[in-house]
Amino acid sequence: MRHLNAGRKLGRKPAHRQALLSNLVTSLIERERIVTTTAKAKALRPLAEKMITLGKAETLHARRQAAAFLQTSAAVKKLFDTISARFTDRNGGYVRITRLGWRVGDGADLSIVELIGSELKEKVPEKKKKKKETA
Repeated sequence: MRHLNAGRKLGRKPAHRQALLSNLVTSLIERERIVTTTAKAKALRPLAEKMITLGKAETLHARRQAAAFLQTSAAVKKLFDTISARFTDRNGGYVRITRLGWRVGDGADLSIVELIGSELKEKVPEKKKKKKETA
């Protein structure tokens, strides 16, 4: 029976799994959209939601807890400054998982993991300047 066996093992030992998920959450906060396997995405979502809820607390203790989990100080700064401000009136459901399909190389099931609202900030390609011809 699987009673009280929450969480996914992902075929890794505990320290490796913790490092993987910490790196994934950091990348998600920095880039706001990442592509990963569906199993990793499903394991990532609750941790990312907890980090964003922690960011909404805006206390020194919450900032230190986030800094202990996230890999970069830039991710902590972005979490507390921009991302938590975006979700002030939302009580959960900050992360969306969208299935992509199967990876060509090994057939792994891929998904896009993105923060809600990040689709509004798609990068617009800049117009290229014409080069002046020299005589």
